Amino acid sequence: MPGAVSASLSARARADTILGVQRPTGTAQARLAQAEAWLRYALPALLAVFLLGLTALSALQLRGPYEASIAAAQREVEAFARLAASLLPPIEAGMRLDRALPLHLLPAGSRVLVTDAAGTIRAAHPALPNGSTTLGAILADGEPLTILGGSAGTMTIGLHGGGQAIAAAMHRPAGDLQVAVIQPLAPIDAAWWRAFWSHAVLLCAVTLMTGGIAAAYIIQTRRARGADEVCELVKQRLDTALGRGRCGLWDWDIARGTIFWSDSMFAMLGYTPEKDLLSFGDVNALLHDEDGDLYELARQLAASHATLDHEFRIRDASGAWVWLRTRAEIVEDAIDGSRHLVGIAMDVTEQRRLAETSATADMRLRDAVEAVSEAFVLWDAGNRLVLCNSKFRDLHALTNEDAVPGRRYDEIMGQGGLPSVRRGIPGPERGPARTFELELTDGRWLQVSERRTKDGGYVSVGTDITSLKRHQEQLVASERELIETVKDLKRSRRTLELQTQQLADLAERHLDQKAQAEIANRAKSEFLANMSHELRTPLNAIMGFAELMESEVYGTLGSPRYGDYCRDIQQSGTYLLSVIDDILHMSRIEAKRVKLVRREIALDAALSAAVMMVSKEAASKSVTIRIDVPAHLRVFADERALQHILLNVVQNAVKFTPEGGRVGLRGRACGGFVHLFVADTGIGIPKSAIAKLGRPFEQVETNMTRSYKGSGLGLAIARSTAELHGGSLRIRSEEGQGTIVLVRLPQPRAEATAEAAPGPIRLERSRATHPEAGPIRETTAPLRMTMASLPPGLVASTSRPALEMAHRM
Repeated sequence: MPGAVSASLSARARADTILGVQRPTGTAQARLAQAEAWLRYALPALLAVFLLGLTALSALQLRGPYEASIAAAQREVEAFARLAASLLPPIEAGMRLDRALPLHLLPAGSRVLVTDAAGTIRAAHPALPNGSTTLGAILADGEPLTILGGSAGTMTIGLHGGGQAIAAAMHRPAGDLQVAVIQPLAPIDAAWWRAFWSHAVLLCAVTLMTGGIAAAYIIQTRRARGADEVCELVKQRLDTALGRGRCGLWDWDIARGTIFWSDSMFAMLGYTPEKDLLSFGDVNALLHDEDGDLYELARQLAASHATLDHEFRIRDASGAWVWLRTRAEIVEDAIDGSRHLVGIAMDVTEQRRLAETSATADMRLRDAVEAVSEAFVLWDAGNRLVLCNSKFRDLHALTNEDAVPGRRYDEIMGQGGLPSVRRGIPGPERGPARTFELELTDGRWLQVSERRTKDGGYVSVGTDITSLKRHQEQLVASERELIETVKDLKRSRRTLELQTQQLADLAERHLDQKAQAEIANRAKSEFLANMSHELRTPLNAIMGFAELMESEVYGTLGSPRYGDYCRDIQQSGTYLLSVIDDILHMSRIEAKRVKLVRREIALDAALSAAVMMVSKEAASKSVTIRIDVPAHLRVFADERALQHILLNVVQNAVKFTPEGGRVGLRGRACGGFVHLFVADTGIGIPKSAIAKLGRPFEQVETNMTRSYKGSGLGLAIARSTAELHGGSLRIRSEEGQGTIVLVRLPQPRAEATAEAAPGPIRLERSRATHPEAGPIRETTAPLRMTMASLPPGLVASTSRPALEMAHRM
């Protein structure tokens, strides 16, 4: 439903005014609105073109009649000249032309002249002024009519006194006389000027009227534009004010059932305005069912002219309910008499939420005040009760009806009973607050704290401090005991000072004994080193003679048992020599006489060499060894020292792994170091014994229960050597599940590799330690042990706790 209503509203349009008055709409109105801006500039231009066209038309109308009058005058003058020439009789003295010629046909204002071949005027009508006897005296100088005469035809000439005229000269058939007709242009020009001024006055009147219309149009257009700008500015400001105030404008046409919303109303609810007016049903569908119905509200408003002040919920575009408070009144339209409900709708969701929050906070405050263990009461500035808890009512023996908020202090306290007070102890007063203590007759103590509030009232809290008072009495007694104890402590202090002196003497003796122990330790290391050298010589001889006897170089020994005895002697000597070598190596490490020559070493090759040295022992026990080390993994270490570490760790794993077991070697790079994990499925180590491992001459088994040979120095040498390289060795194991040893060695760095130089290795191990290494290397040289080439049972058979410990390390 919310989605359908939202989609319905989003498909609607909106009116172009904030006042809710619907303007004419349609295609023609839209086109007129688009052409309005063009017409503002086009109409004055059209008026100007109209005036220019009217002026041109008037000029044409004036020019045509003038030229027609000239042409008609020319035709009349020429026709009369021809007629007069054909009718002219011989001229006699005193002859009058009006009797000889039909002068009534002569155009008004014209003059007829009769001249002879010499150009002398023989007769004229009307009479010429004195002194004008020739044609040249009448015409202007240089006129062709005086020269050409009758052959000149009709032409426009200039007169001697100024002005122009139309003249035509014709010869009498006899050829002795010619008749010249002259018609001045002044009457024609006067008639044309009269027509010109009438047209000019008419054109000026039209121009003034058109200019006034254009000016009125421009002024009206500017005023309309200014009014539109003012209306737009008012609309923007009103929209901004409504939007900032979270308000919306309503205009409900009750009779038509249409409702107008302002842009701020749509923005407040999150809808898109798309239509002029909303229908009654659209808005009613958005209202909450519990907040009334617009149909019922419409019926009530139609029956009366009442105002509206109503709060209701309406659904916004997101589907959430928004509380609106609408204030409106009925307004009658003066044009059509319809009634509109006009007003604003304010978003009061926050106020409703704050009111609910305040009510909740007030309820929580009352619960909190009721839950406190003290007697609490709050009075306002007029000494009327605001709030109190049950402890206060119990203290003053008041009922719930007595302690009603709003009642005065004297009314409430007059109905209650104050407890009897035995004595009071005033306390400090700090400005508007004071505190005092009261001892009641029943033995209880009360501490009353009063403080003025900012509005002039005060709050009072009464705390039962009976236990505190009793505790204070106990403290006084304890203080007396403490004083006695302090005296005892002073006596003990003197005793402690004597004991401190004795401890200082003991510390000095301890330092002396420690120095003697260090000297003895160094002497022990030197003794062990010397003893190992002394023992090697006879052991080498014993082993050599045993080998010589076993090979029977100088003859047979007799019984075959002698060969077994020789082999036992050789194996025991080899074992004893390895133990002595470990003791010598450990003594060198403790004496810090081991120097490392580090270089970059491939870890997989070093592991392969160490595995080959224990492969015979692993094969005898059917122990499978797996190696999972990337080929590119390198360590920065001393080669011999690295072999000592790897051989001791791998040898221990094989030694403590039962028949058919598995040993896994896995190497990974981590943070500039290489982590080598050696995991076996051996007997495991008890947790209580793990801390012993790595210490010199420490073994898990006792001498009475030992089942494995060894000096107990292998892991100690491996750990000490790894720490000399800046690494470490850690052990995780579970008894009966297996053991995981983590060897941490540094990776090669560019600067460290450049500084490392080849040189002799001071850390040595006797070849006699593993006399069988030679033949094993020869027989197992082509062996390549990888994790991929071996069965995948090692990881599966290793216990899950041991593997998890390996990942954690």
